[in-house]
Amino acid sequence: MTQILGHNFIGGQRSAAGTVTLQSLDATTGEALPYTFVQATEAEVDAAAQAAGAAYPAFRSLPAARRAEFLDAIADEIDALGDDFVATVCRETALPAGRIQGERGRTSGQMRLFATVLRRGDFYGARIDLALPERKPLPRVDLRQCRIGLGPVAVFGASNFPLAFSTAGGDTASALAAGCPVVFKAHGGHMATAELVALAILRAAERSGMPSGVFNMIFGGGVGAALVKHPAIQAVGFTGSLGGGRALCDMAAARPQPIPVFAEMSSINPMLLLPEALRVRGEQIASELGASVMLGAGQFCTSPGLVLGIRSPEFSAFLDKLGQFFSTQPAQTLLNAGGLCSYADGLQRLISVDGIRHLSGQAQTGKQAQPQLFQADVSLLLNGDKVLQEEIFGPTTIVVEVADHAQLTQALNSLHGQLTATLIAEPTDLEQFADLVPLLEQKAGRLLLNGYPTGVEVSDAMVHGGPYPATSDARGTSVGSLAIDRFLRPVCYQNYPDSLLPDALKNANPLGIRRLVNGQPSQEAVGS
Repeated sequence: MTQILGHNFIGGQRSAAGTVTLQSLDATTGEALPYTFVQATEAEVDAAAQAAGAAYPAFRSLPAARRAEFLDAIADEIDALGDDFVATVCRETALPAGRIQGERGRTSGQMRLFATVLRRGDFYGARIDLALPERKPLPRVDLRQCRIGLGPVAVFGASNFPLAFSTAGGDTASALAAGCPVVFKAHGGHMATAELVALAILRAAERSGMPSGVFNMIFGGGVGAALVKHPAIQAVGFTGSLGGGRALCDMAAARPQPIPVFAEMSSINPMLLLPEALRVRGEQIASELGASVMLGAGQFCTSPGLVLGIRSPEFSAFLDKLGQFFSTQPAQTLLNAGGLCSYADGLQRLISVDGIRHLSGQAQTGKQAQPQLFQADVSLLLNGDKVLQEEIFGPTTIVVEVADHAQLTQALNSLHGQLTATLIAEPTDLEQFADLVPLLEQKAGRLLLNGYPTGVEVSDAMVHGGPYPATSDARGTSVGSLAIDRFLRPVCYQNYPDSLLPDALKNANPLGIRRLVNGQPSQEAVGS
């Protein structure tokens, strides 16, 4: 396996000017791994941002096909990371090899998806309004619009997806696709993994002839603020806690030049179990729902954290089956010691609240997370008690029983923004409860019917975002091809000669892309 130096990546070079070192740990045992990393100094953070800024003009001006070649090369390099790499990721995260292999495929797949987006050209959003010199009472000038990359993007690695939401994850892939160089802040829970992936990106950059500084990476627990405040950085991508995301948003807003922060932060992903579905298949739902909560030790941002159902004998039977399921589940190792502490704190908050009772699960002790099932009184939700709205990152969920359809609607109205909302329903339920769908549209970015939210397809139609606090900006997504929109801005060219226009707007349409010409979709040449 490639030697891990633990040095920062700046402008295509390695740098280790600091004196503070960080240790990679085995997530299962807590023992030190043979890798140390040098925390970036303030000067190195500045140098990384400056390198990205210097790379931006050349990188964004490259033909989209060249950037697509770069993304494909990254995908190839990631796919080539072998068994030694997988073993390292497993040790740093306690995730099984099968999960890492699957996530590696998802990560390279994201790169290839954005390469496809670049080649088909719809990301340009090209619009052309041809001049109308004879129009009365005033002529119209020639107007042409397309989108370009915002500029260098700071990306923060996520703890729970060491590959797909980290070094070469969706934020990095979509930023690079948009023509935006990246400064990546490695997560402290899997720094060796980050270095190996960063090396793969740099090999791809060299193979593809990309400018130095197109990708940079820094280590350290105290370097994020300086990065977000740096004037060269024009946007931020973040996946993590609500507190961390809000802090970044506040920093970015307080800059002399405020910049957007696209932060995925907190979601409890409510699941609505409707009466006929429970009558027909309540036991099946209990086992499927329990498995979704347990998946990945509950460390998915889409894990079902709140279950709502209407009082009935069928709902009581479902609750009994779900409790039995939880009682048989073994303790699970979380990604790191910090995550276990947060999980234990979250359980303690639930236990201390009047109106919440513990239904199933062993007492939380030791170095692993014990699965837990709770039931909360609906009054806590209706009265806005924040404890039911706070995500607990681990294998637990809370069940709330409501009296009837009207109270279910009230409960949904009380919820904050979510990444997902799920209906478990039969056709007769959908007829009776159709009024819930518009309400759920206001609450979540992805609406599921008879499925489970733990599993996010990487595709054109996917939305992995939602109203605050699920994300800081409900207009975007961090998964799927639409993620590129976050890092693009429109530019209008008025009366420009064809020779100075971007290729996407030239009369001959050399890219062959679909454009909006005088309000009509067209791939034809235009103008004289």
